[in-house]
Amino acid sequence: MAPVNNNVQMNNNNDNENPSPKFKVTIVGSGNWGSVASKLIASNTLKLSSFHDEVKMWVFEEILPSGEKLTDVINTTNENVKYLPGIKLGCNVVADPDLENAVRDANMLVFVTPHQFMEGICKRLVGKIRSDAQAISLIKGMEVKKEGPCMISTLISQQLGVNCCVLMGANIANEIAVEKFSEATVGYRGNREIAERWVQLFSTPYFMVSPCQDVEGVELCGTLKNVVAIAAGFVDGLDMGNNTKAAIMRIGLREMKAFSKLLFSSVKDTTFFESCGVADLITTCLGGRNRKCAEAFAKNGGKRSFDDLEAEMLQGQKLQGVSTAKEVYEVLKHKGWLEMFPLFTTVHEICTGRLPPTAIVEYSEHAPKFPPVVGPTSFQ
Repeated sequence: MAPVNNNVQMNNNNDNENPSPKFKVTIVGSGNWGSVASKLIASNTLKLSSFHDEVKMWVFEEILPSGEKLTDVINTTNENVKYLPGIKLGCNVVADPDLENAVRDANMLVFVTPHQFMEGICKRLVGKIRSDAQAISLIKGMEVKKEGPCMISTLISQQLGVNCCVLMGANIANEIAVEKFSEATVGYRGNREIAERWVQLFSTPYFMVSPCQDVEGVELCGTLKNVVAIAAGFVDGLDMGNNTKAAIMRIGLREMKAFSKLLFSSVKDTTFFESCGVADLITTCLGGRNRKCAEAFAKNGGKRSFDDLEAEMLQGQKLQGVSTAKEVYEVLKHKGWLEMFPLFTTVHEICTGRLPPTAIVEYSEHAPKFPPVVGPTSFQ
């Protein structure tokens, strides 16, 4: 891959002989959050002279009960009737069921799919994207391989040879869709100019985005908070009350911070006070889909599987917390850290039926002992 030109001007150049190159955006994913992201982005590309108006959105093709293709309905009605009904995406959003065609001309790629699909998507895109492309991940989750945990932004960077930022925050998609005020954090590594370009692309009067030079910290906050939200849902389902739920959230934040800093010594303490940290944890534990399904799981005494509850309650959307809890558990078990992270460990054991939902508070009798924070770790 050719190196990215970091000197690209972001403002329109009035010199007709040397016009500024325009950035073209494709969104890879079209679920609930992907559709909201397209609405945010499409409203800005029409206003900003440095971007092409058209925003492509890759849609995994589905046949609706009416017999129509989802992409056709989106392009006809300007609405994702399955995953974001009642919300207009923007007249400049074009749904495309062909992944390679959707990304072909884009130099700004927004990835927003369930994390378990990303490795396959990246393999399909190798050699198919522009050499000057930049990427951003809105995906919460990670891959666990024999050599260790791999963040989704790292997977994208390694597989596709592109720089990848992340966007995480207290972002319940349906609330942003109806333009209720919200915040988000863009995590970046070294190039502030590229981070500011993403901030510019996503920011609206009701969606305030701030940059933070800590990709791993921002991304791990967005990933791990879903595990804590599962625990919060158990508390709600068992009607344990707000005091217990607050305690679970505090302990969860402590485990999020300790786990993140054990994996990456570069993670900053201040990141946990950004929107991607404590704010996202709070909103997900109060109103997210992971909390909602975990509440139903606990009310049923753990007798109905999360797969059944997901299919019944989420209309095709995917849970992230259950699979992330499994991935975190695999890391903890391999490293011998299970006893140091009792909340994360207990959530997974409840999800898999090894413990009843009531076990979510039983562990608290044993005060966890965290080791000193060390540098990056691996499975070696």
